[in-house]
Amino acid sequence: MAEMDTSSQGGHKKGPGVKKSKKLSTRVDLTPMVDLGFLLITFFIFTTTMSQPTAMKLNLPKDTENPEEQNKAKESGTLTLLLGSNNNVFYYEGVLAPDASNFKSSSFGEIREVITNKKSWVIQNMKESDFVVVIKPSDGCTYKNVVDILDEMSINVVKKYAMVDISEVEAKLVAITEGNPAK
Repeated sequence: MAEMDTSSQGGHKKGPGVKKSKKLSTRVDLTPMVDLGFLLITFFIFTTTMSQPTAMKLNLPKDTENPEEQNKAKESGTLTLLLGSNNNVFYYEGVLAPDASNFKSSSFGEIREVITNKKSWVIQNMKESDFVVVIKPSDGCTYKNVVDILDEMSINVVKKYAMVDISEVEAKLVAITEGNPAK
């Protein structure tokens, strides 16, 4: 609170020989202001919303006991993506040919065009629900590559995709194509 010195030396005399009293400055007590500041800081800390974690929404299929009731995909509507090391992406449409003639190589920059071409072909010749992308990460791929390919699925509005373990034949084919035949 504000405080003033009101002490005086006697009555109010005016005239010659009367000393003027010194006027002292006022003193402001800032303690309540500090309390108010801490109350405001506490209020704003408790009322702010913390940043929400961002997560990708995944719709998982229902578990079924009978194999006949499981989700099945047509071979002609399937695109399989194999994630290799050094940002390499390999793909094939349908079933992998025994001589690997339909096994192709790409990069993350070009894979969007491959997905859109296959999706448009499936929409023209079949139903959109028949388009399925199978993602198979290899041992050499990074977590960033998996997230990037999942982002491509959401960018291209691919409604059905699955992450599956890579088979031995596909892993060897990826290793040979990348120049690591020892795997």
